[in-house]
Parts: sequence; structure tokens; C-alpha cells
Amino acid sequence: MDTPNPSTRYPIENIDRLVFLKTVITKPLIEVGDFTYYDDPDDPEAFEKNVLYHFPFMGDRLIIGKFCQIAARATFMMNGANHGTAGASTFPFAAFGGAWANRFPGELEGENKGDLVVGNDVWIGFDALLMPGVRVGDGAIIAARSVVTGDVPPYTIVAGNPVRTVRARFDDKDIEYMLETRWWDWDIATITRLVPELCHGGIDAFRAVAERNRRD
Repeated sequence: MDTPNPSTRYPIENIDRLVFLKTVITKPLIEVGDFTYYDDPDDPEAFEKNVLYHFPFMGDRLIIGKFCQIAARATFMMNGANHGTAGASTFPFAAFGGAWANRFPGELEGENKGDLVVGNDVWIGFDALLMPGVRVGDGAIIAARSVVTGDVPPYTIVAGNPVRTVRARFDDKDIEYMLETRWWDWDIATITRLVPELCHGGIDAFRAVAERNRRD
């Protein structure tokens, strides 16, 4: 049987609620890796509506890695949502251009927190909200309806509003090993062969086959 093609829009036969996300992205400031999927019973092809306040003049990017799993209504808040708070008013005058922009040319400076970056093999639960500029590490899990206001370390489970750390998925040594192997960058034939160890048997089973694969 052939391995799934990352260019296939609907990769599961007779299932139209799940897409490989890369195939439905149209905006140049959104980047998605291979095999990352989005599941939404209403309209998975409309994922970009979940990327809020993403104005081209801000220049920030949403970057999502490979093999991520994104549940319905996961929302990504971008820097266009930020307003200056140092003055008497928070109204974003400069955003409307014209005389306002010329009068206050630097009003939006300092409000851009940078790209919103999600690593590889990240699971984002239903109705989670990620705020501007956060970094989510490889292998992290974001629980349903969480609000992510700060960076999430690799292989860490977080939950709540704002999120708190529930626990690390592995100990520090094993996390370091997983980050070193970067299995998501292996060729697809190798990944396919090692699917059982990736999904079952724990870190020790994976380490054994990964080291054997490295020797081969």
C-alpha cells in the first residue's frame, strides 16, 4: 500500500472533515509543513479564517511544522490584534493611513511580537487559542480550550487559561534525544517502516529502532 501523499487535500478516504493543511493555504505569510492536518466538521478548507488579525502590513508569519495535528476551532491570533497602550488612547490611528498615519508614523512600532511558530509533531486541541508571537516547541500538546500566552517548551503538555504546565512528556534526557533525532525530517519510507515504534512502546522502543536505523 502506498504511503499518504502530502499533496492530497483529503487524505482519508470518504472523510471530508480533515485536510492536509498545506493544500488549502493561500496566504504567503502562512507556512505549513508536510502531513500536518486540520480537522473541522464545518469546513476544513476555511482554516485561514482561524488566523485572526493577520494584516500583510504587519509582516508577521504563522509557521507550523510537519506532522502537526490541529483540532477544530484552533485559533491563531496575530500581531494585528495588538494596540499601543503607552498613550492616553489605545485607538490604532496609524493603521487607517492617510493623515493619521502621517501624523503619527511610529504609532505601531514596538507592537509586533514576531512570528507565531508551532514546531513539529504538535497536537493542538479543540478551540485552543494561541496569542501573537508565541513559540510552541516540537512534540508539545496543547489541551482543548487552552489559551497560550507564552512559549511552550518541547514535549510539554499545557492546559488552562492562561496555560500552565501539566507535565513533560519525557525526562530531560529523552527530550534532548527526540529533538536531536528530528524524526519528522527522515525520508517517508523510513518513517513508514518505524510507525509502530513511533506510536507504541514508549521512548525506549523508539530509541532502539532509531539507533538501529542510524547504524544502517
